[in-house]
Amino acid sequence: MASLQTKLFLFLLLYSLTTFGQKKSKDYLLLFADTTKDEYGYKNQNGDTVVKPGKYNFCFTDTFRTYAIVEDKNFGFIAIDRQQDILYKVFPFDNGPDYASEGLFRIISNNKIGYADEATGKIIVKPQFDCAFPFQNGVAKVGMNCNTYADDAAHHTWTTDKWLYINKRGKLIKPPSSKK
Repeated sequence: MASLQTKLFLFLLLYSLTTFGQKKSKDYLLLFADTTKDEYGYKNQNGDTVVKPGKYNFCFTDTFRTYAIVEDKNFGFIAIDRQQDILYKVFPFDNGPDYASEGLFRIISNNKIGYADEATGKIIVKPQFDCAFPFQNGVAKVGMNCNTYADDAAHHTWTTDKWLYINKRGKLIKPPSSKK
């Protein structure tokens, strides 16, 4: 019987340590919208406006911790830090900023494409590719000296003489096998 009590005690102790030991940072901003003017901004926990509505065309990040993705009238889709400095441009995809795939999204600098971390906004793979696809199964297809062809008014295709493959650290790897 003592064994069951010991197990129950240890379970409750471990459960309480994992449950109550995790504190979420209260240092974040929340998205708000002025629906009468179709403007967006960010407020702090006290309800004070930190990013005035209308400064950006649209705010895509609902909880602004270390970075947010917004649309700027001059620069397009960009990532900003808490001081509202531009970190980098975000790759445009499907009428909005690139979506994260396997925790990474595409960014642009000097017309080159790289990848940033969805959770932190930090650049993981420096922009160095002319064309780059989202990650799938830990691998991204990238290329240099790419050409862009319009399939129609809304869709484009990339071509290159040699496709390369990288892992999530940006290291070149062998092409994945195409087992069927």
